[in-house]
Amino acid sequence: MNRLADATSPYLLQHADNPVDWWPWSDEAFAEAKRRDVPVLISVGYAACHWCHVMAHESFENEQVGTLMNDNFVSIKVDREERPDVDAIYMTATQAMTGQGGWPMTVFATPDGTPFFCGTYFPRPNFVQLLQSVSTAWREQREAVLGQGAAVVEAIGGAQAVGGPTAPLDAPLLDAAAAKLASEYDATNGGFGGAPKFPPHMNLLFLLRHHQRTGDPRSLEITRHTAEAMARGGIYDQLAGGFARYSVDAHWTVPHFEKMLYDNALLLRVYTQLWRLTGDPLARRVARDTARFLADELHRPGQGFASALDADTEGVEGLTYAWTPTQLVEALGEEDGRFAADLFTVTEEGTFEHGMSVLKLARDVDDAAPEVRARWQQVVGRLLAARDTRPQPALDDKVVAAWNGLAITAIAEFQQVAAVYASPKDEDANLMDGVTIVADGAMRQAAEHLATVHLVDGRLRRVSRDGKVGEPAGVLEDYGCVAEAFCALHQLTGEGRWLTLAGELLDTALAHFAAPGGAFYDTADDAERLVARPADPTDNATPSGRSALIAGLVAYSALTGETRYREAAESALGTVAPIVGRHPRFAGYAATVGEALLSGPYEIAVVTDDPDGDPLVAAARRHAPPGAVVVAGRPDQPGVPLLADRPLVDGRSAAYVCRGFVCQRPVTSVEELVAELG
Repeated sequence: MNRLADATSPYLLQHADNPVDWWPWSDEAFAEAKRRDVPVLISVGYAACHWCHVMAHESFENEQVGTLMNDNFVSIKVDREERPDVDAIYMTATQAMTGQGGWPMTVFATPDGTPFFCGTYFPRPNFVQLLQSVSTAWREQREAVLGQGAAVVEAIGGAQAVGGPTAPLDAPLLDAAAAKLASEYDATNGGFGGAPKFPPHMNLLFLLRHHQRTGDPRSLEITRHTAEAMARGGIYDQLAGGFARYSVDAHWTVPHFEKMLYDNALLLRVYTQLWRLTGDPLARRVARDTARFLADELHRPGQGFASALDADTEGVEGLTYAWTPTQLVEALGEEDGRFAADLFTVTEEGTFEHGMSVLKLARDVDDAAPEVRARWQQVVGRLLAARDTRPQPALDDKVVAAWNGLAITAIAEFQQVAAVYASPKDEDANLMDGVTIVADGAMRQAAEHLATVHLVDGRLRRVSRDGKVGEPAGVLEDYGCVAEAFCALHQLTGEGRWLTLAGELLDTALAHFAAPGGAFYDTADDAERLVARPADPTDNATPSGRSALIAGLVAYSALTGETRYREAAESALGTVAPIVGRHPRFAGYAATVGEALLSGPYEIAVVTDDPDGDPLVAAARRHAPPGAVVVAGRPDQPGVPLLADRPLVDGRSAAYVCRGFVCQRPVTSVEELVAELG
C-alpha cells in the first residue's frame, strides 16, 4: 500500500501512484522494518530534480522493480527540502562511502536507521542488481552489514562534530579569503571552477562588502564580470527573468533548467547591491526582473513563495525554453527573427540538444541606443508571448520557511535601493514602479504567512502548502533566515512587530540549538533523534544554519543595542573562521556577515516626518557601509529602538550614526551624513 497520497510535499505526491509501497518518513516505517526483519530503503530527492524524475520513470514506476522493493524492503520516500535534517545525515553518509553526493540519493539502512550502503542515481538494471545484492547480504552476511553500518555512523559523527578549533574572524582572515577567491577565479568566464558551474551568490555578496570596506578593485571586478557573464548567459532567462540552478558547462550557456527560490533570492541581493554601489544599468535591470520573477512566477497569492520551477516540461529538459532560428522567424517574422537570432545567439547548429539553442545575450544592450533597446524589449515581449503558449514546467508550490526568509530579505533590500534611484525621467520608471508595487505586496504576504501559519506555539514549522502548515519542525536555517528577514522588514517598514518576532525566534534558537564552544546544531534539542545530530557549518546552495543565524543575531543586535546577541554571533563566527580561511568558497555567507561585524556594523537612524521621501534617508541607504542597519521615522516611534530618544534638530530631520554602539553627533545635511559614512 502506497502511503503518500495525503502528503503535503509535491515531491512525495509525484510518487503516490507508484507500484512501490512507499512510506513517508515516520517511526511507523522503521517499526514495520523491524517487525519484518528487512532493511530500509530511503530514497531522497526533490520535486524539481531532473535525475529524480529519470529514476522514478525507470525504476519506481516499474511493476517488477516495485515488487522487488516491496518483497525485500520497507521503502521510505523523503523530500530533502521538507526534511533537510534527514537529508544532511544521509548525505554525509553517502559522501563518506562514495566520495560524492547528489540527488536522487539512495540509502540502505537497518531498521534503526543506521545506513550501511549509499549511492545516488542508479539506472534500472544496476538498481535491480543492487536490490538483489543488498537483500542477499542482509540475509546471509548480517554481521558484515551491521559492521559496515557502525563504521558509517562513526564517520557521520566525526563529520558532524562540534567543538572544533576556533579563530577570530578578523581583517587579515577576510583579506586572505578574498585573495584566495581571486586566485580561484575564472577570469575568462567569470565565477569559480569548471563545469558544472553554480552561481556563486554568497561569495559575490562577500566580495562586494569586502570591496566596500577595503576599496579592493579586484573584488569589485570579479563580482561585476561574473554578474555580467551570468546575466548574459543561458543560465538567466532572457525573456522572463530569473536564474536556473546551474550551468552544465563552464561558460553559463546551457542551464540545468530548474529555477530555485533560494538561488533567485540570493542573486537578487547580489544584483541589487551591485546596482546600489555602482549604478550599473545591467545590474539594475537584472535586479528588477528577478524581483518581478519572484513576485509573478513563484509567489502564491495570500501565502509565501513557492520552492521551485521544475527542470523538465512533460519529461523533456528545455522544452519550454529552447529555440531554433526557424521558430524565431515563426514568432517574429523574417526581419525581427534574424535580429533575435543574432542578439540571442540562436544558430542552426544549436547550443543545446537537437539543434535547439538556449537564449543568451550576445552583447550588452543596456547601454545601446534607445531605438535598439526599444526593439530588443519589443522582441522579448513577443517571444515571451509565444513561449507562454508552450507547455510549462511544473511548480513545486510548497512554502519553505528559510527560503521565504531569503526572498523577503532580498526584496526588502531591492525596495530600498529602488527608492534611492527613483527618477521620474527614467525611461523604465513605470515598469520599475510596477515591479516594486507587486514585489512589495508579495513580500508582505510572505512575511504574514510565516508569522501566522509557520509559527505554531512559538516554534517555526519548516513547510506549508495551500495555506496548511506541515508537520516537520523548523531547523536552524529556518530560524536564522526568517529572523534576518523580519529584521530587514522592520528596517523597511518601521513596524516594531517584525523586530519583536525576530527577537523571539533568535531567543528560541539560542535556547534550543546551541552547541558547545559557541557553535549550533541544525536541529533543536527536542527534535526527532536521528543516527547523529547534524551541525554542518558550511555554506553550500544556501547559507548554513549557523551562518544564517549569525546574520540574524548581528542585525538584531544592531537594531536593538542588546549586546548579548552580538556576543553570540561573534562566538559562532569563531567556529566558522577556520573554514573561511581555508575554503572561502564554502563559507561565503559567514564571510559576508564577518564583513558586517568588522565594519561595525553601522547603526543609522534618520528621524524625519517623511521617511519615504527625505533625502537623508536616501543618502543613508545609498551610502550605508557593509551590513549597516538603517531605520527612518518619527522621533520615539513605538517599537523602533534606534529612534528612541533621538529628536529632530532645530525642527529639522537628522541622522544619527553609530558604530559598535558608539554614536556621533547628529547631522542634518546629506553632505555631512555621507562624510560620516565614508
